[in-house]
Amino acid sequence: MTEFSTMNLPKHLQTRMAAMGFIDPTPIQARAIPHALNGQDVLGLAQTGTGKTAAFGVPLVAQMLEYGRKPAAGTVRGLILAPTRELANQIAETIKGLTEGSALKTGLVVGGVSINPQISRLARGTDILVATPGRLLDILDRNALDLGSCDFLVLDEADQMLDLGFIHALRKIAALLPEQRQTMLFSATMPKQMNEIANAYLKSPVRIEVTPPGKPAAKVTQSVHFIAKAEKLTLLKELLGSHDGERTLVFGRTKHGMEKLMRVLEKSGFKAAAIHGNKSQGQRERALSAFKDGNVTVLVATDVAARGLDIPDVKYVYNYELPNVPDAYVHRIGRTARAGKDGQAVAFCAPDEIADLKAIQKTMGISIPVASGRAWEEMPDPAAKPARGGGGGRGRGRPGGHGGGHRGGTGAEAGAGAPTGAGRGKPGGSRRRFGGGGAGKPEGLAAGGEARGGGAGRRRRKTS
Repeated sequence: MTEFSTMNLPKHLQTRMAAMGFIDPTPIQARAIPHALNGQDVLGLAQTGTGKTAAFGVPLVAQMLEYGRKPAAGTVRGLILAPTRELANQIAETIKGLTEGSALKTGLVVGGVSINPQISRLARGTDILVATPGRLLDILDRNALDLGSCDFLVLDEADQMLDLGFIHALRKIAALLPEQRQTMLFSATMPKQMNEIANAYLKSPVRIEVTPPGKPAAKVTQSVHFIAKAEKLTLLKELLGSHDGERTLVFGRTKHGMEKLMRVLEKSGFKAAAIHGNKSQGQRERALSAFKDGNVTVLVATDVAARGLDIPDVKYVYNYELPNVPDAYVHRIGRTARAGKDGQAVAFCAPDEIADLKAIQKTMGISIPVASGRAWEEMPDPAAKPARGGGGGRGRGRPGGHGGGHRGGTGAEAGAGAPTGAGRGKPGGSRRRFGGGGAGKPEGLAAGGEARGGGAGRRRRKTS
């Protein structure tokens, strides 16, 4: 692997890198930095947690230090675009660390805070500006910034910009930049629409792919629990209690749902906080700071936090609700096992999330190990239309009871027998898991159909 010392970097930058702990380059850094230092456009593909920020930050700062003149008032020399406030903040922190003690000025413009102080700072001229597309467009619409002399453009986590609908904003911003510039695009995944961005913004780029897109870090241990939606909270609290005090991220889909979950966890005695789109920038920063400091050990978040959260020693990531975009799962679990450490990624899968789990496993090319419940291949797909005909089979189910009905014949096991099953089972008890279908009244459903009355074949999970 190429060493930083062999890259002919400015001495001041080498000193700052050593102070920040950049000793040996990661694969994406070793391969991207030399090409970027030569002025080439770079398309970098690497999984989360592999050091992409330094892969573009180091060559950008190196070239800025050798530039030799200050930016004019109201202009920017280098622009870094990121999809979320959290990621933009962390990039800005890294750039400020690399430029500390030099004459370079780093700016940050993101939403959620007053725009006027940001405009005032930009009026003095900025060497490197880190921005989210939406807030940058607000500033450009006020004619408060000129991008005509910007020599460098970096698009970080460009695939999430597509997911968040920033493609039109990117087009508007790119039209204001000079054609003669160096552009670097970095991402963890490569969706089809990414080719449009790459072709539009990059000129004869060097493509660097250190890991296949859609693959998680090697040291993430994954597992999935098949569980009823109503039982998720009980299981989450049980699992969190088993490693209380360990830094943990819990991901879900909605802002309202995650805020409610955080409050329930707080009442249950966990040191919890939440970040999502309804939180102000100040609230999000305070929550992240408390999480980094250890005052909060459980951070509940929507996908706004899946990218760019570079927090050391996140041991566990829970997918309380599975994302409906497979790539989002990769980024969520990429918040653990960073910088060569190991971590646990635990997913909860309810019946209506089976299709999402299938898509995730297909994208990743793996089958996630099952921690409890029956794998989705053995369960009826709720999206599938039940076929008519088929046999009912016979099964016995004891009614009532805490543990629910005993297992009877399922539609998948039914032969060409009578159209009506013999048993009836009632779900009962706490902590149900999906199992084989309890026999009820299949009424002629073909294989794969779900018996009415037997529910989803729930059984009681033993608890200590």
